[in-house]
Amino acid sequence: MTGLLRNGRMRLSKGTLFWREGGQGATLVFLHGSWAESSQWVPLMEVLLPRFHCLAPDLLGFGESTVLPRTAYSVALQVNGLAEFLAGVRSPAVIFVADSLGAWVATRYALRYPDQVRGLVVMAPEGVMPPGLGNRWRREAWLARRWSPLLLALWLIRPLVSLLGGRRWLRQVELRRRELRRYPAACRILFQGRRGERRAELLDEALPGLLPPMWVLQPEGTAMVKQALGQTYASRVGRGKLKPMDTPSSVLWDEPRELADLIQQFAIALDP
Repeated sequence: MTGLLRNGRMRLSKGTLFWREGGQGATLVFLHGSWAESSQWVPLMEVLLPRFHCLAPDLLGFGESTVLPRTAYSVALQVNGLAEFLAGVRSPAVIFVADSLGAWVATRYALRYPDQVRGLVVMAPEGVMPPGLGNRWRREAWLARRWSPLLLALWLIRPLVSLLGGRRWLRQVELRRRELRRYPAACRILFQGRRGERRAELLDEALPGLLPPMWVLQPEGTAMVKQALGQTYASRVGRGKLKPMDTPSSVLWDEPRELADLIQQFAIALDP
């Protein structure tokens, strides 16, 4: 951890929020992806600290942030916690930099508090259902459960699948299950709860009403599902723009300078 960054904790109405902070200038708020936490942003923050005040919270239930027992997980829970946090640190209007689930939360926040958001830079944004992808969460939900009939069936046929040359596929399934189980808060938001309640939080009909400008970044080699998510956002937001990147998505977090340059360009474009 660089000496320029400091950590903080704040007690909220529904739990305790942990965040990383550093720098001075216009405020950037970084919201991590579904299968990550605020440490995702440290390399990028270190590049931007000389020019910006950077805040990177762990969403409630992720990383070192906690939630009270029997709290129902939802995007609304995260938006409410974020509102308490930003009020607590007395933040001025912010620019969100957000990935995946974090982009969903940031967009919902911007729809509710447009005067508190100068703009959004998002990647692989969740919260919409592009055509043909309506069941994609359901296809992974069984992997996130502690037990299910499908998991039992898979365990029973493992020897046969391996014999037929499916050992690599089994390994991929095992790694994905391990990743999902590491982030129970994301699984509860994306996979659990009543389907109607989850669908009510989707952004498909709300995106045209988003007032702050948005850039949707699309690194080179972005997976097809993530491309569809980004394209859906960019096409439905009135002030949205799709921005291709030369940096491959596989190395984006290790080599964040192009991402930092785009964020700086976006911030400069916001100034009158």
